[in-house]
Amino acid sequence: MSQDNRQVFLLPDLGEGLTEAELLNWLVAVGDEIRVDQPIAEVETAKSMVEVPSPFAGTVAELHGEAGQTMDVGKPLISVDRVAAVGGAAADVPAAETPAPDAGPKAEHDSAETYRDEERAGTRAPAEAEESSGSGNVLIGYGTPEGGAKGRRRARKNGAAAATAVVETPAESPAVKPSAPEQADTAPNAVRVVSPLVRKLARDGGVRIADLTGTGPEGLILRADVEAALSAPAGNASGSSAAAGTDAAATGEVDEKSGLGVAKRTPIKGLRKTVATNLSRSRSEIPEATVWVDVDATALLEMRAELKKRTPDAVPGLLAFIARFVTAGLEKYPELNTRVVSTEGGQDIMSFDGVNLGFAAQTDRGLMVPSIRHAEKLSARELDAEIRRLTAVAREGKASPAELTSGTFTLNNYGVFGVDGSAAIINYPEVAILGVGRIIDKPWVVHGELAVRKVTELTLTFDHRVCDGGTAGGFLRYVADAIESPGSVLADL
Repeated sequence: MSQDNRQVFLLPDLGEGLTEAELLNWLVAVGDEIRVDQPIAEVETAKSMVEVPSPFAGTVAELHGEAGQTMDVGKPLISVDRVAAVGGAAADVPAAETPAPDAGPKAEHDSAETYRDEERAGTRAPAEAEESSGSGNVLIGYGTPEGGAKGRRRARKNGAAAATAVVETPAESPAVKPSAPEQADTAPNAVRVVSPLVRKLARDGGVRIADLTGTGPEGLILRADVEAALSAPAGNASGSSAAAGTDAAATGEVDEKSGLGVAKRTPIKGLRKTVATNLSRSRSEIPEATVWVDVDATALLEMRAELKKRTPDAVPGLLAFIARFVTAGLEKYPELNTRVVSTEGGQDIMSFDGVNLGFAAQTDRGLMVPSIRHAEKLSARELDAEIRRLTAVAREGKASPAELTSGTFTLNNYGVFGVDGSAAIINYPEVAILGVGRIIDKPWVVHGELAVRKVTELTLTFDHRVCDGGTAGGFLRYVADAIESPGSVLADL
């Protein structure tokens, strides 16, 4: 195939300024015919796990990378030859996706760059949208143009690589669009898998998804199907992938300092690399201080129990009530809802018109901190709904970069792990984090008499550059008082 007919798709920025992504799995092979918007690879960034759709239609000429490799943004991901029409001329494909016939390497690069620049937001101007051929699907700040019915696509020839079965889903839900099978699964009918997390679960457990029978709609393979295969006898889960780390025991490697054999090496990359970087910057750049207080949460628990009797299905969780108290406290002590930014003359303390309340969510990929935008405008019920929604999308690997990076203050409920307190590290570049410990029965003095009460510990870690102990203590005491007397505080909110 002439190089004039070859298009090179560069790995786009799948987040907000991310510079690299790990290639988890190819969904196509060299020689496959692909169409615009067909998922071609699964990649994992520091933010999410996503499927990357192709902006080009044609035949896969080259795959620029191997599974497990970390690839730089802006480097070639895949090369595609345009499908040849009768007489040897290139087939008609949308102009927005194909360089001119005499274009050459520079035009290929320009085409890919134009695609990245125009489609990063997943939208185009109306006139351009009418002429484009993409689905409008957006994956983590990146997608193809709308107007799929307008595009012209070539039918696949007999004898080509295995056909791809795609179940169409609404454009606003691109993450649940079944995609092409893994490269190793080359059965005539494509394996139907919704989530890249399901594929990863199967891959890590050594389960070949082509051997599974899906129990979902139209044979869709669900997480439960993979988990059933992993728990089944006869060694279905054998051959587990070493994607999480390299087994060094077989190599006989010995650590020089301890003299012990090395069991495994696990690269710090992806989400763990981002977390490590932010935590290191927090410790090295922020002069932090910590204050804490024990709180009698009995009244809050009693109030919630009473509400549950009246409306069992519409009672916010305890974290939602505490989140409401936090946003009210930040209104009184706005110094804790700021950020220190560097300027040519030194540093500024930047305040915000609103609160993006982050909360720590434990996921299979590690600790994530999605944030509720303008949390100060939401009631406890609305906060509860957002906490549940964001927790779900974070655990599924579908949280957007904006949801994971836009927080201005973090609330951490580490009590769910059965601990009382923690000297938490501030979620850089924020200036404070409030931790909530477990609620347990403790002896407590009430009106001069000893009683058993439901007690928790609140811990506030703050940046001493933005405020002193008086402000930090005032905020912590406000939240504690709100938990101890929730009725009076909520009446004023």
